[in-house]
Amino acid sequence: MKSIPSTAYPFRASWPARIGWAALLLYTLYAMASLDFNLGRFISGFGNGALFLGRMWPPEFTRWQLLVEDLVESLQIAVLASAIGVTLSLPLGMLAARNLMPAWVTWPVRGLIVLCRSFHPVITAILFVKAIGFGAAAGIAALVLFSIGFIAKLFAEAIEEISLKPVEAIRATGASFPNVVIFAVMPQVFGRFLNFSTYQIEVNLRNSTMVGIVGAGGIGGTLFAAFQRFDYDFVAAILLSIIALIMVGEALTDRVRTLFQ
Repeated sequence: MKSIPSTAYPFRASWPARIGWAALLLYTLYAMASLDFNLGRFISGFGNGALFLGRMWPPEFTRWQLLVEDLVESLQIAVLASAIGVTLSLPLGMLAARNLMPAWVTWPVRGLIVLCRSFHPVITAILFVKAIGFGAAAGIAALVLFSIGFIAKLFAEAIEEISLKPVEAIRATGASFPNVVIFAVMPQVFGRFLNFSTYQIEVNLRNSTMVGIVGAGGIGGTLFAAFQRFDYDFVAAILLSIIALIMVGEALTDRVRTLFQ
């Protein structure tokens, strides 16, 4: 009888794996019990959900001027934060790449990137609101930090995956480090950098609608105020406007990627 090679079972079971899955299952059950999450409670919430959705319909668009102003502000926050964040992330990604820089440079930069990525944008928005006051500036600062934590890490990982042969060839000519980056590194990673950057714009567009909830500008503040007033038909109008903004933003970023590829 012909033996089956071990590669035919890419997910072969082992006792450590079984113990790990069993521990994960037990902890999941424990977490559900401690958090009072159960199927009965989940099902009972459908009635309240249906009542809530009923109060949201039909959406109320009579205050469309306020919607447009807030959506434009959210768009401006997202674009400015993305532009600043991507611009700062590019040199940080270079400094964090272990195949271009020595360890004494990469480790502090990587620590900074991890620090920027440690907190949710809403948390950093609260800190900036306390520091510099209410308004769009706090939202932009929060999303810039978030962009650096996300994009700089991806930039560094993309650079670490490049082929070093062009880098060594350019260095052999006596070229300076900026020339090495421009002629050996960037041609290999430009497409990925573009994809990362356009995706970050989409992410910041979503996050710009959230930071306003804590007073950092954008449509989030108006949404939170409408919830507090139980103005649910206006809430529906705001949510639909946010969905439309996100869809338009994704269509535009997809178009940009298509043009440069």
